[in-house]
Amino acid sequence: MPKPLASRIALVTGASRGIGAATAFALAHAGAHVVAVARTVGGLEELDDKIRAAGGAATLVPLDVKDSEGIARLGAVLNERYKRLDILVGNAGILGSLSPLSHVEPKAWDDVIAINVTANWQLIRCMDPLLQMSDAGRAVFLTSGAAASAKAYWGPYAVSKAALEILARTYAAENAKTRVRVNLINPGPTRTRMRAAAMPGEDPATLKTPEQVAEKIVALCLPDCRENGKLYDCPSGKFIEFTPRG
Repeated sequence: MPKPLASRIALVTGASRGIGAATAFALAHAGAHVVAVARTVGGLEELDDKIRAAGGAATLVPLDVKDSEGIARLGAVLNERYKRLDILVGNAGILGSLSPLSHVEPKAWDDVIAINVTANWQLIRCMDPLLQMSDAGRAVFLTSGAAASAKAYWGPYAVSKAALEILARTYAAENAKTRVRVNLINPGPTRTRMRAAAMPGEDPATLKTPEQVAEKIVALCLPDCRENGKLYDCPSGKFIEFTPRG
């Protein structure tokens, strides 16, 4: 039986663990060749073993997404090797400091913005020409309910995710008349290391698994997905409409 993503090329950032690793595996299981990007080599190797054991294929790229030149070099290599990119999943992100804004150190602020926002802009900048070469380019960026909640002590993370949402929606608007579709997904509470750091007293058994989120991300990556500029909210199981202001 043909796989829905057979022969597709998919790039996933933050692919060494959590939602990123689950998404990379799910994409490979659906037939895509996965370009797995992460800082942690050991995690990438574990992912590769799992993908290969299931009959899939992956290319491992040990890379810190704060390395803008590294992202540019990766784009050049993908162009040379494949001449296109079919799927981009911007998953890499950090929680940052959970403290009053006035207590956040400049480096901590800069790191959150660099990884959660700037790296995704650089991915767009370097991968857009390749997505345009696909017959059905798909880009999915992971956001959070924190982007709209303005909850005390979550400032850097919330600000970065709000900025990411505007970044992705702007990119989607710019592609309204192309074959590229761009969407956001809010996983909601999920059994990840980041969630455990943010909510140390929470029982992880009560949370959805990364694999359940990955299933929804894969759906947004399929060639027949026609949504553009939307936010899929996993907790409610539906797309959230953005309300224009002004």
